[in-house]
Amino acid sequence: MTSTKAINWNFENSYVQLPSIFYSTLRPTPVPSPKLVILNHKLATELGLDVQNLQNKEGIEMLAGNQVPNGAIPLAQAYAGHQFGHFTMLGDGRAILLGEQITPLGERFDIQLKGSGPTPYSRGGDGRATLGPMLREYIISEAMEGLGIPTTRSLAVVSTGEIITREAHLPGGILTRVASSHIRVGTFQYISNWGTNEELKALADYTINRHFSDLKEVENPYLMLLKEVIKGQVQLISKWQLVGFIHGVMNTDNMAISGETIDYGPCAFMDTYDPKTVFSSIDVRGRYAYINQPPIAEWNLSRFAEALLPLLHKDHDMAVELAKEGISSFNELYKYHWIKGMRAKLGIFNEELEDISLVEELLSIMEKYKADYTDTFRRLTINEIQGDLELFNSREFTEWYKRWQTRLERQPQHRESKYQLMSNSNPAVIPRNHKVEEALEAAVMKGDFSVMDRLLKLVTKPYDYTCQQLEYITPPKPTDIPYKTYCGT
Repeated sequence: MTSTKAINWNFENSYVQLPSIFYSTLRPTPVPSPKLVILNHKLATELGLDVQNLQNKEGIEMLAGNQVPNGAIPLAQAYAGHQFGHFTMLGDGRAILLGEQITPLGERFDIQLKGSGPTPYSRGGDGRATLGPMLREYIISEAMEGLGIPTTRSLAVVSTGEIITREAHLPGGILTRVASSHIRVGTFQYISNWGTNEELKALADYTINRHFSDLKEVENPYLMLLKEVIKGQVQLISKWQLVGFIHGVMNTDNMAISGETIDYGPCAFMDTYDPKTVFSSIDVRGRYAYINQPPIAEWNLSRFAEALLPLLHKDHDMAVELAKEGISSFNELYKYHWIKGMRAKLGIFNEELEDISLVEELLSIMEKYKADYTDTFRRLTINEIQGDLELFNSREFTEWYKRWQTRLERQPQHRESKYQLMSNSNPAVIPRNHKVEEALEAAVMKGDFSVMDRLLKLVTKPYDYTCQQLEYITPPKPTDIPYKTYCGT
C-alpha cells in the first residue's frame, strides 16, 4: 500500500490561517474508476515527490481526490471578479486546494485538483471537468513553462471513469495544478466587498508574507504590494504579446497576484498576425483580443488598487492619489518591457530611438500580408527569407530589411551573438492550435496519447531549432472558418 509518506507529500496549510470567510473546507467528491493519463515526471521530482509511488493505485487515488493525503486540509477558495466587465461573486466552483507542498528546496506550491466535484461556489454546476480541456491546460501550461513565461504548472491528469454532459457526452478528467498560490485580484475584490478592513489587511499581510516578504519592513507595504504586483503583471503580459499568446478570458478572477498565467480556458496562440485576433467563443465583442490584453491588464490592476484603498492611507482621498500614482506606471513599464523584448527578437542589443518605429513597421507589413507571427520571426532568425511568401517578396519588406540590416551594423556584437539572441527570443515551435486539436482528438476520442506526447516533447523545448521541429512549424492551411476556443466548463 502506498502511503502519503512513500509519495513524499509534505503539506502545510497556511491558507486556513486566514479568517474562514476566505474559504470552505470540504473533501473532493470521489470518482468511480480513476486512471492516470499523464504525469509530469520532471515537475514531480522538483516538488520532491516519489514518481514511482505516485503512479501506484493509492497515488492515483490521491490525484483523483478519492483519497486525501495525510497533512492536507482540502478547501475551496472564495473570490469575486469582473467577468467581461460585470462584477459578481465567484469562487472555486470545481477546484479544491489540497494544501501547500513544501519542496526539498523549501519552496511552497499550491496543489489543487481541478474538476474534483461541486463546492459551495459551484453556482449550480456539477463541479466536474471533461478530459479534453484538462489535457489542453496540461499542454499549454507546460508549453508556457518552456517559453519562459511565468505560469501555473500541470502535475498530472487522470480520467475519472465518468461521462460528463456538456454540449455532448464526454469523458471526465481531473487536473492536478501546481501554483505559487491561487490568490487572485478577485480574492481582494471579494474581501473588499463582503469582508472587513481587518480581513482585507489579513489577506494583504498573508500575500506579502508569501510572495513579497522583503516588503514587510517598508514604510507603506500595501502601496509597495500594489507596485510589485503591477511590475509582475507588466512583465507577464509583455511576454504574452511577444509570443502571440491570447489568454481569452482576462477577467479579474483570472489574474494571479503571483504574476503567473492562470486558468487556461479559451486560450490560443495567434497564427496570422492580426492585432484584433479573438479565439474565445464567448468574447463576442473582442474585449480580450490580442491588442487589448495590455489595457485590460491595466484595467484589472485598477480594480486591485481600488480593493486596497483602505490599506493605502487612512484618508480616502490620499489613498486614491497613491493608487493613481501606482497605476500610472503601467504604460511606461509595459512599453519598456515590450520594446526590450522586441529588440531581442530582432537581434538588437543596444537602444536607439528609431527601434520602436522599426518594430512597428515590420508588424504593419506582417498584418498587411497576413504573415504568420511565429514563423516570420523564426525565418528572420535563420535568415530564411527566400521563397514564395508574399511578405518576403514585397517591396515594403525589402526596404524594411535593408533598414534592419543597417540598424544591426551599428552595434558591435558579432553575427553569431545576434543569432543567439534571436534564437533565444523567437520560438521555433508553439502549440499550434491545429496541432493541439489533433492531439486532443487522438487522446480523447481514440485513447491514443502518442500524438500529445510528441507535441509536448517539442513545445516544451521551443528554442532548440532542431530538425525534429519541422513538422510542427508549419502554419495551418487557410480556412474561411475562424478557429474558436471554448472555456471547457
